[in-house]
Amino acid sequence: MGRNRVGVRTRRRILDATRALLAEEGGEESVTLKAIQDRAGVGAGSFYNLFETKEEAIFEVVREAIAAVDPDPSGEGTESIEDLVGAFARFFDDNPLVARIYLKLAVGGGLTDRALAERVLRSHRERVRRFGDALIRAGVAAGDAPLAAERLLSALTGFALHAQLQPEYDFLAHANALAAMIVRDPSRSPEAVG
Repeated sequence: MGRNRVGVRTRRRILDATRALLAEEGGEESVTLKAIQDRAGVGAGSFYNLFETKEEAIFEVVREAIAAVDPDPSGEGTESIEDLVGAFARFFDDNPLVARIYLKLAVGGGLTDRALAERVLRSHRERVRRFGDALIRAGVAAGDAPLAAERLLSALTGFALHAQLQPEYDFLAHANALAAMIVRDPSRSPEAVG
C-alpha cells in the first residue's frame, strides 16, 4: 500500500510539473522530459515507470482538463446536449493553451504515431456515443443520432480551431446555435452556422 501511495504522489508531481511547464513555456515542444523530471523532482526511471513518453504525460494533463468540465463525470448518461456542448466550449474557452496543445498533438501526432491516433479515435468514438445518446434524449431519432453527433462534433472542432485563431470568436454562441439547429433537424448540414 505504501509503495502505491508513493507512485500516486509521484504521478501527481509529474502531472503538476507538466501542467506548470506547459503554462510557462507556452507549448509542448518547449517542454522537455528533463524539465518535467527536474520540476517534479523525479528521475528518468520514476518517470518511465508511470509514463511511456512525455506526450503521454501531456495527454493526461489534457484528459484532466477535459474531465474538469465533464457534465456527467460518473457516466450515468444524464447529460443534455446543451450540457455537452457547453462543456466542449468551456474546455476550449477556459483552457486555450491546453486545448491548442491537444489539437496539435491529436492531429499532428496522430498522423505519424499510430498508437496516438488510436487513443484519439477511441476518445472521439466515446464522445460521439455520448453526444448521440444526448441527442436521442433531446428527441432525435436513434437512427439519426450517430451521424448528427458526428456532424455536431466536427463543426464544434471547426469552431474550436476558429476560436484558437481568433480569440474574440464567440465559440459558445455558435455552438449553442448549432446544437439547437441539429436537434430541430438532425439531417441538416451544420455549415449554416459559424
